[in-house]
Amino acid sequence: MSTNTVRLHRVLRSTPERVYRAFLDAGALAKWLPPNGFVGTVHELRAEVGGGYRISFTNFTTGHAHSFGGEYLELVPLARIRYTGRFDDPNLPGVMQTTVSLRQTPFGTELDVEQEGIPEMIPVQACYLGWQESLALLKLLVEAEIQ
Repeated sequence: MSTNTVRLHRVLRSTPERVYRAFLDAGALAKWLPPNGFVGTVHELRAEVGGGYRISFTNFTTGHAHSFGGEYLELVPLARIRYTGRFDDPNLPGVMQTTVSLRQTPFGTELDVEQEGIPEMIPVQACYLGWQESLALLKLLVEAEIQ
């Protein structure tokens, strides 16, 4: 297994509840998780320890899709989510682990994401760019105040 790891940090003008929910709600994930140029479909999501998820991203230009899934290892409401991820493509072997940490601050929610075990065939810089795009979309979702 690769030791490739990305770490990202953000402060979002939102509550930990909204950010936590955005990681565990199928409709929300489909909206913000796919990086720019991809459409996401959540095929399964059972947000409980031992539960799992299945998602596919389709390249809007080419129509090519890749799918992945995993298991929820830890769910600490409003504080931490830890889950595994594995691509269905045998050319992208191994199991990744992602840890999402949330902390309330006077300015909103501090968010830290760490993804470990990225397959060697995926350049870490590409993964980092994808996460940056996804987190920009997450920001738009959770900071919106629509009455």
